[in-house]
Amino acid sequence: MKVLSKISFIFFLLGLLFFIILAKVGHTQGLIYHIKIDSAITPVTANFISYALNYAQEKRGKALVVELDTPGGLVDSTREIVKDFLQSEIPVIVYVSPQGARAASAGVFILLASHVAAMAPSTHVGAAHPVELSGKADPKMMEKIANDLAAWAKNLAETKGRNPQFAEFAVKESKSITEREALQQGVIEIVASNLDELIKQLEGRKVKIKDKEVILSLKEGKLETIKEDLKTRFLKVLANPNLVYFLLMLGLLGIYFELSHPGAIFPGVFGAICLILAFLGLSIIPMNYAGLALILLSGLLFFLETQITSHGLLTLAGVISLLLGSLILFGHNPPALRVYKPFLLTVVTTFALLFGGITYLAVKTLKKRPVSGSEGLIRKKGKAISHINTSHGKVFVEGEIWQAISDEEIPEGTPVEIVEKKGFILKVKPLR
Repeated sequence: MKVLSKISFIFFLLGLLFFIILAKVGHTQGLIYHIKIDSAITPVTANFISYALNYAQEKRGKALVVELDTPGGLVDSTREIVKDFLQSEIPVIVYVSPQGARAASAGVFILLASHVAAMAPSTHVGAAHPVELSGKADPKMMEKIANDLAAWAKNLAETKGRNPQFAEFAVKESKSITEREALQQGVIEIVASNLDELIKQLEGRKVKIKDKEVILSLKEGKLETIKEDLKTRFLKVLANPNLVYFLLMLGLLGIYFELSHPGAIFPGVFGAICLILAFLGLSIIPMNYAGLALILLSGLLFFLETQITSHGLLTLAGVISLLLGSLILFGHNPPALRVYKPFLLTVVTTFALLFGGITYLAVKTLKKRPVSGSEGLIRKKGKAISHINTSHGKVFVEGEIWQAISDEEIPEGTPVEIVEKKGFILKVKPLR
């Protein structure tokens, strides 16, 4: 009997666990998942959106709402996001929010690729013209790139039943419109003040998912926000070009001081950590390798200035190398992924002044007459405390008594000047 009761109890626990799992699955199937994108479109952003969409699909969520506020970003990352939206098995709603937000550049393509496009009041969308890929891009090449992106935008608009003319003008003419204009011109479907109002307006709307029409039933769904994990937040911070550039400069400065003053330890460790973080950031943000090489070269030139007497030439070359490298490091990126120019110029000017000052002090020290050792006694003044001739004599110099000789006879008490030091004997001459 005891054995049967134990078996019954185990089956009871298993049945209870089964019902809990079923209840949990049923609960997740009624959820509307929500994420917030409020930065430039980078590989980190694309990975997070992909993760959120896959998570929502695995949990059989009713929809994924992407709250968007972006200045633009990288074309490759945008293409990955668009592909994920087009292949999604659940509705994807892109909502440009909060008030004052924008869906610029890459944001236009993300909005056009959604199953339902919505905007909050006082927001705008547009200005998707590609930026130059390098300092002075070939106009023909830029035209080809613009035409390619315009065709992509038109195709997305037509696929989703939106205004293809706006999509083309947004790319070719950098056209930008408000949420009311977007609604009137058929670029978006909804203008909503907040997420609750958005959900209400989505109720009963028909959307096409993989050639199948689906009627949205979100009114009873509960909204759950998918938050960025620690790794995503960390990489998102490192995707800031201003921070990456600053870390790169701090790293070079730390290594410079460690090489100049071996054994200090802290500057070297601090500089190495900053450089590792900077290189991690550079692996996320597209950059020009020539620019990075010029910046590293400038650090080498600044260090060599302390080892070689160049009278400032190496420092000048280092400043020029640093300026050129800084300007082209992120120069081919969209504006949102470039270093803020006033900040860049401030850093370059600070480094120029710092190393210029170090060079000035080094040159000044080299020109200075030695004040210690054998050379430090030359041209010092003293007094003969005995008769001095070519073979012997004594002088009192700098609080010390020295053996002395002279090419001429010098009487006791005569002021003398040291002209040479031979071992422990000073050669002097009378001070006339």
